[in-house]
Amino acid sequence: MFEFKSKVYTTLFILFFSLNLFSQGIGTLRGIVTDSSNGEALIYANAVIKELKTGASTNENGYFLFRSIPANKTYHLVISYIGYNSKKITAVVKPNKLTEIRVKLSPGSYELQTVEKVGNRIPEKNATDIGLHRISIKELEALPKGIETDIFRSLQYVAGVQSTGDISAKYYVRGGSGDQNLVLINGISVYSPFHVLGMFSIFDPDIIKNVEFYKGGFPAQYGGRLSSVLNIITKDGNKNNYGAKFSGSFLTGKGLVEGPLPHGSFVVAGRKTYSNQILKKFLNNKNIPIDFYDVFFEGNYSNPNFNKGTKFVINGFASQDNIIRESQFLEDYKWQNKLFGFTWYQVAQESPTFFNLGISISTFNGEVFPKLSNIRPEKNDVHDISLKSDFSYVFNNKDEIDFGIEIKDVKTKLLLTNKEGITADIGNAGTRFVSYIKYKFLRFDNFGVDIGTRINLAQLSEQKGDILEPRISFTYTFSPLLSIKGAWGIFQQDLITYSDEDDIITIFEPWLITPSYLAPAKSRHFIAGLTSHPLSNLKIQLETYYKKTNNLAIINNQKFTITDPDFISGSSESYGWEAVLTYNNSLFNFTASYTNAWTFKTVNNWTYYPKFDSRHALNLGLNLNIGKGWHASAMWIYSSGLPFTKIVGYYDKYYVSNIYFNQNYFDSTNPYTLLGDKNLGRLPDYHRLDISLSKKIKFDFVNLEMAFSIINAYNRKNILFFKRQTGERVYMLPFLPTATIKLEL
Repeated sequence: MFEFKSKVYTTLFILFFSLNLFSQGIGTLRGIVTDSSNGEALIYANAVIKELKTGASTNENGYFLFRSIPANKTYHLVISYIGYNSKKITAVVKPNKLTEIRVKLSPGSYELQTVEKVGNRIPEKNATDIGLHRISIKELEALPKGIETDIFRSLQYVAGVQSTGDISAKYYVRGGSGDQNLVLINGISVYSPFHVLGMFSIFDPDIIKNVEFYKGGFPAQYGGRLSSVLNIITKDGNKNNYGAKFSGSFLTGKGLVEGPLPHGSFVVAGRKTYSNQILKKFLNNKNIPIDFYDVFFEGNYSNPNFNKGTKFVINGFASQDNIIRESQFLEDYKWQNKLFGFTWYQVAQESPTFFNLGISISTFNGEVFPKLSNIRPEKNDVHDISLKSDFSYVFNNKDEIDFGIEIKDVKTKLLLTNKEGITADIGNAGTRFVSYIKYKFLRFDNFGVDIGTRINLAQLSEQKGDILEPRISFTYTFSPLLSIKGAWGIFQQDLITYSDEDDIITIFEPWLITPSYLAPAKSRHFIAGLTSHPLSNLKIQLETYYKKTNNLAIINNQKFTITDPDFISGSSESYGWEAVLTYNNSLFNFTASYTNAWTFKTVNNWTYYPKFDSRHALNLGLNLNIGKGWHASAMWIYSSGLPFTKIVGYYDKYYVSNIYFNQNYFDSTNPYTLLGDKNLGRLPDYHRLDISLSKKIKFDFVNLEMAFSIINAYNRKNILFFKRQTGERVYMLPFLPTATIKLEL
């Protein structure tokens, strides 16, 4: 017995000693990549170690990390980022230590150089990023600008994303309704991210640094919505020099000021409308006095003498829209967002550990003022206070563990009168307490798994949903030319909007906590795909998905008494497949995407197509670097017809004016409309071509950029809807030229 124990102890000692020797022969390399001109951290930049033929991408704070690489060796790294000149550096990794380097990239022309594509391909070998679409500000600016560059309108070019026409920037992702999309700015929830009846986003592109868009299967750190996540990361501000930008379009004027602070930087930006002529084109030449503005500020502080690796960020955002009419017989509207956040970021100096802690406030207020009109009054208030913390650690074997908590206190209130004249005063409050944990298996270069779950300790709604929301995604690379990916997950939502799904245009959509008589909505995602690189600058992606959703809160149009519920429960089912082809070289890039999709909703055993169901969608995009500051772009968009409810007949109104003297009559000039089954008709196919041409001119102290765009270049008459009273066609945007000018000091 003693001899056996001795052998065990000897074996354990030898194993421990061997592991210790091995660990002394490896090290960790961490780097931060910034813009040399302004000090901004570059998100999703690529770092490649040529000797190891391995790569990594920078995170939201600009850091990349290589774990467990042989020490006491000199490595040659290539650092690259779209729109910047690549840089080659050398680094020596110390044994059993964390070696940190800093890399500054200089801005260049918008070119996708060969080394950048190699840098993109290597990190993808074990990246579990199915359904993820990343957009840099350089890529956003290269798209046709239309009236103005707009992040939401750029999403409509993404496969799997559908809109209901060019008058609206609202988007629907893989069969989900608009309120199933989570919109975040620096991690803060935004409840009404649209200006002007949903035509533009409230986010000025000049404040955006990077965008992360999940079409489904998103990881465990995100929750509270069923369909998609849009995470917008804003600029820190110029850390080297003071600067300003001023620009104007036919719609708005805007400005931005940024510059260094002691151990930090700041940025302040604002935008406001000054013309209603362009908006009249969107509103079928109706003169509606719309006025809006948005303002943003951010400041950050990072003092290495105080605590190296520590960064504090404070930011705020506000937007407001007004429709104020002179006539007392026409209603007025007002809606606004206000956001404020504070975040502490910490990067450990002796270990590959990242930590952040943030607190935020997000409010939304919207109100309809009827005055003497026959419009029903409506008022909505949302108040959201959130506390969130995230922790990340990378092991020696390159695996990573992430976990965090979120406490969200939400109050919602809605006062309205429905179509039957029944007044509803709906107020609710709740606290969501969620933790999440996920483990990323990244120890193999060609295989990766991201497995995790959200743990719902408390939910906003009175009826509780599932405690666990498990998620898993994986990728396996067969060869440098081909990889497969997949994802599965459960997602829940306990906030809803009170909006009629048949409305063509909505002023704003009131938010509510899910009523006590309904359970939170629940969706299951099944996603599979493959990625191929048949050529060094050609990428082909295929994805297929299936999504089943239960407990959907749908407005009860049969509410006739105050005791009838405001919502009833329904379900939905959506499935389809998407194909994306991307070709890049130094002169141009070309993108083609195709979507084939089906979406169904079921209420009270009755199944129908929602208004955003489109069977086919095709987008073709081309960007050209003409040279000498000239850039041209074009985008052709096609989608098959959207559903609508057909008019099958009319019948005259019969008025009883005096039952005693039989003074009754028919009114044939304003007849009632007889409608067929819901959404069984289809509008004609939709398509249009947008083109844009821009020129950048550099002077000694000023940079000038001019852009000219045409929306609907061949003046396609796309139908928005048919007037039910007359059957008359109402069209979308006609041929519309626009121009913008930007001045940068």
